[in-house]
Amino acid sequence: MISTAGTALFLVGGGGLAQAQGVTPTPSAPAPSAPAPASANAGKPSHRAVEDGNWTDEDAIRFWTPERIATATDPALPAQAQAPSPSSSPSSSPSAKNGLHRVAPAGPSAAADMPTAEHFLGLKSVGTIFTYTTEPDTGRMHAHKCSASVVESPDRDLILTAGHCSGGKAVFVPWYVAEKTLDKQPYGFYRVSDWFVDNRYVHNSKKAISDLDFAFGRLKPSQTGKEAQDVVGANKLLRTPKYLNKVTMVGYPSSHNPEDHAVRCPTQTEALPGFYQIQAKCRGMWGGVSGGPWFSTVDWTAGTGEIIGNVGGYNGGGNDDNVDWLTYSPMHGDWFFRLYDEAKKNQHVSHGESYDQPALPYSMGSGDTWTHARLLASGEYTGDKNGDMIVVWTDGEVTLYIGDGDGGFVGERRLSGPNDTWKNVKSLTGGDFSGGAGSDLLAVWNSGEVKILPDVGTKGLGGGIKLADAGSIWSHADQITAGSFGTAKYVTDLLVRWSDGEVTDYTAVGDKGFGTEHQLLKPNDTWKQATLVTAGDFTGGANWDTLVRWSDGKVSQFQETGPGGLGKEVQMAAPQSVWSHDVVMTAGSYDSNGWPDDLVVRWSDGETTMYTHTGATFGTERMLVAPK
Repeated sequence: MISTAGTALFLVGGGGLAQAQGVTPTPSAPAPSAPAPASANAGKPSHRAVEDGNWTDEDAIRFWTPERIATATDPALPAQAQAPSPSSSPSSSPSAKNGLHRVAPAGPSAAADMPTAEHFLGLKSVGTIFTYTTEPDTGRMHAHKCSASVVESPDRDLILTAGHCSGGKAVFVPWYVAEKTLDKQPYGFYRVSDWFVDNRYVHNSKKAISDLDFAFGRLKPSQTGKEAQDVVGANKLLRTPKYLNKVTMVGYPSSHNPEDHAVRCPTQTEALPGFYQIQAKCRGMWGGVSGGPWFSTVDWTAGTGEIIGNVGGYNGGGNDDNVDWLTYSPMHGDWFFRLYDEAKKNQHVSHGESYDQPALPYSMGSGDTWTHARLLASGEYTGDKNGDMIVVWTDGEVTLYIGDGDGGFVGERRLSGPNDTWKNVKSLTGGDFSGGAGSDLLAVWNSGEVKILPDVGTKGLGGGIKLADAGSIWSHADQITAGSFGTAKYVTDLLVRWSDGEVTDYTAVGDKGFGTEHQLLKPNDTWKQATLVTAGDFTGGANWDTLVRWSDGKVSQFQETGPGGLGKEVQMAAPQSVWSHDVVMTAGSYDSNGWPDDLVVRWSDGETTMYTHTGATFGTERMLVAPK
């Protein structure tokens, strides 16, 4: 709590959650008029009034003294102790799949491994907005501070910020330097002459309408007569491509930041369940960062980049707990770019009174859920020529994830609910064993029973074709993986790592049996340490290659595995590497090159990653599920 002129300012954190109350204007301040309440905008054009449009640069300099700047706080509401939606409550069960996951870890220690925002000198095109508004009944003045960025526009005079930061008398200060007064800022300051806000937006909402928490401000030229874009450049606005993105957040915290310097934080986004929004975890994003840009790429020298989000959304852009590490952004989709177009054309358009939330992009859920993913199997199960993935969960549920052909997934389908039968599957793999239109599953149970389950994408799991009975030697088959290890055209061969370290290749496996057996290695102690085994065509040769993660974290690739041997060993990761946290992996054809060289890994913290175009080294990393 900071005291000024006998009045308290309460600073409450959480992705930009702070509010200034009861500040009395001094006689030297220009007389402000009352702004319209946010709720009065329903059904009206996308506009928030600038109070007393006759105020000047001199008025702004006179009003915004260092003392007032120091006490300006984010206009978002104070935090409340509840979660965004009932569906996002914690769950230790894999039944909390289908995009439902915890929004916030419990307890301060949960944030220990998160990125932390760092102070830096600043970015020319990003700065602060200082705003004051007055209450219509009491005349009390509220001093606010948010973050904003200059964006491309024909008149070279637009900024992007949060909807809850709009309205009132505002000045934008690019590359704000706290040690300098308003009239001495390195790139000057710019008064906001007009605001563009979707008329349906409700200030600091916790409902779907918070998806519209973005705004554009039109700037007056600086004291030297120059437009902001001509002085500091402008950022390019792009659609938010998906839920999972790598971004760098930039903003100016007003609380827990006595230096009042800019911060930046490279982090990873994920879905905010039930909202057309993304969220990101980073410590240090306190009140004042509201409206700040989320860059997908940024040139720190030029001072501009490409923006795919901005701090805002649910509850004003921050979670309900009084913490600094969880921040939200609306998706930049159709409504965002419609408003952007209106701002560029200087149009105020009413979009009616109701907001129909767009179809939410598909999300695979959270790391909390994926810590329960026990087995993975790749294949073309749906017959659309795109790679799909089957997951067996710890409670026996079996789920099919439908690939999009571009290294991601577009949906999921439950093949079996939780059950004891699939809890006891030891290992499984996808392949073309029955000759049908889609891929099949081959599963080995702890009991030694082995089955082919044909065309599971269209027929379901069914009864299957039994290849071995319970009590058979296959109870010692610790890992299996299918590939083309000698039959060249189809994925009908099976590599088996036995409990005694023996490695066997079965060629031409089908509904009549295991085909022809080839011993590749006799029982040995080395292969007893093979913790995970999968296969793909990583080298482009006649045969597929085998990938092994050993118990010490080493990863090896055996190139051109076939009946004559495992092939040449190439080390992909050294012992004691991060790969000791690889819990499950599978390889398949998931992206547009149509080649089975994409590796999917589920890590110990639930993060699930795809490495596309893997060869002798790991391919391009793409996060599918964020860590818990």
